[in-house]
Amino acid sequence: MFRWLNGPGAVFRHSLPGSTNYLNAYDRNGNLVRAKGRSSTSNEETKKEGKDEIDDDEEMDEDGEIVPKTSRTIKEPRIKETEGGPPLPKENMEDLIPFPLNRQFRSQHVLSEELKNAIYERVMVEGQSVRTVSATLGVEMSRVGAVVRLKAVEKEWEKQGKPIAFSYAKAVLGMLPSTPYVPKDPITHESINDLPVHRATEIQIFHPVSESRHFTRRDAGKVFDHELKPAEERVPHTELVQLEKWRHEGKIVEERIQLQREKEAKEHQSRKVLERKREEKEAREVKKVETERSTFRFQEIRVESVGSDGKSKEGVGARYGIPHEDRKKGQIKIPRRVA
Repeated sequence: MFRWLNGPGAVFRHSLPGSTNYLNAYDRNGNLVRAKGRSSTSNEETKKEGKDEIDDDEEMDEDGEIVPKTSRTIKEPRIKETEGGPPLPKENMEDLIPFPLNRQFRSQHVLSEELKNAIYERVMVEGQSVRTVSATLGVEMSRVGAVVRLKAVEKEWEKQGKPIAFSYAKAVLGMLPSTPYVPKDPITHESINDLPVHRATEIQIFHPVSESRHFTRRDAGKVFDHELKPAEERVPHTELVQLEKWRHEGKIVEERIQLQREKEAKEHQSRKVLERKREEKEAREVKKVETERSTFRFQEIRVESVGSDGKSKEGVGARYGIPHEDRKKGQIKIPRRVA
């Protein structure tokens, strides 16, 4: 063990900046695999050995016996970024394997601190919608909302003078692959337009149609459920589908942007109307009782509103006490019947 720690394993004593430093990125001799193409002269310049002496009293040898410890030197990382030498190659998929025996697992990228700040600035300062920021930066809408909420908590703690572990966060982000923030040409962090699986589509259906019939996605949705919308209307970013349709129709970029702005203005107006109606309904149905410390809200609830299975969203307890069953043992996650 000590032979490996003071030999090939010495490169892990001081992590390489800008690298994940997984075992799979190095060979058995402790050499960075992706740095083998660099010139030998640059490698000689970046090679460095430390002079720190280990002077503890005892150590364990290879046979498991305790013997007096001899002084030796600790090798510093042999691959480092130098100002004069060529930069290290970018990490590839082989470098993102944290477990050498599980080569199917790849470490996923996380948001860089600059990208998180950009998301917060666009939503809270510039007033852009979560949908617009998600489509522009290539980050899922739920993740955009989470970043905004956490950044708001962080800034609130800074105002209150609470300690924040910035150094710890920086160290963790330095050991994980991250998506940088490029203002002029944003890098897509993840897929943002995945189609969610609808419960009605969990069964297999053999639906015969005539060869002359024009069978579309809307028709396929009605086969599963009469109220099921087509795929292009159920994806998170339906506006991207519409923009692509306008592009195929031959509309120029300026015209597409103008149409998209008009569409967003109409949607914003409709959301304001729905929000006003919701507030008016709450004012009619919910009775508020103000106290010195809090506000109590009372609303009449019918027992029948929970539904036959007790899980209706209209009833009491829809948000609490009903866990998801997708991770329970024995749950069948494949189609069990054919229609």
